[in-house]
Amino acid sequence: MFRNVAELIEIAENENMLISEVMIRQEMDVHDKTREQVMGQMEKNLQVMEKAVEDGLKGVSSRSGLTGGDAVLLQKYMLEQEPLSGTLLLDAVSKAVATNEVNAAMGTICATPTAGSAGCVPGTLFAVKNKLNPTREQMVQFLFTSGAFGFVVANNASISGAAGGCQAEVGSASAMASAAIVEMAGGTPQQSAEAFAITLKNMLGLVCDPVAGLVEVPCVKRNAAGASNAIVSADMALAGVTSRIPCDEVIGAMYRIGKTMPSALRETGEGGLAATPTGRALASKIFGIPIEKE
Repeated sequence: MFRNVAELIEIAENENMLISEVMIRQEMDVHDKTREQVMGQMEKNLQVMEKAVEDGLKGVSSRSGLTGGDAVLLQKYMLEQEPLSGTLLLDAVSKAVATNEVNAAMGTICATPTAGSAGCVPGTLFAVKNKLNPTREQMVQFLFTSGAFGFVVANNASISGAAGGCQAEVGSASAMASAAIVEMAGGTPQQSAEAFAITLKNMLGLVCDPVAGLVEVPCVKRNAAGASNAIVSADMALAGVTSRIPCDEVIGAMYRIGKTMPSALRETGEGGLAATPTGRALASKIFGIPIEKE
């Protein structure tokens, strides 16, 4: 039904329907399934996300010892003090972190669009839920809206850190979340596109440099930044702020940036933070490999 964001928005506007509805109908058509089947499958994804958030907020730790417990610290801080960034934003951050800590601890998560970027969408969803009070169906629709934009990125650029850096993973995930937040808050399809573009622009050039090659450092905290970016960009779009560069062109720019990014900065663990003295020392400690002298 649609190949890019421009076509997605055109369909939504011409048919006077939500972006989520466009995606639901496409899924029904492509997979030859009923509405109930399509909605039911996404409900299962939502349940996985919900449990991951809940488990992470109880406190988990990865086997490597690199990550764990930060989601709990953030929730504790929110209870004891008035967060400078506000409770909704920090709640989203804590829930994004919770999800990725569960991933690092080998728990079950829903890749949105990847495991390394799985915190942005559920983190923001379960935070704005407390403010917008959506129905369960609207929460499922949130996932279809984010999925519609993820579909475009996957087919026109990349959602792989190995191919395009972390901009393709956390960048895409946070932009997907931002677009979905706008729809849930009552914004127009075009405003969702503006939010997506603004968010992704803020994360262009983000490298993928996992310490010790593990999806932990700095991945977990990048999801935190991605979740906050998503909420701020959604507010900007809802306020009427637009992206001077059209959404599809931003996606194209991200793809070209990823193509020119050195392999050391695309998930190989050979550059960036992974190549710092501390990054190399952590890798050596975890895997018991002597540090190579430069």
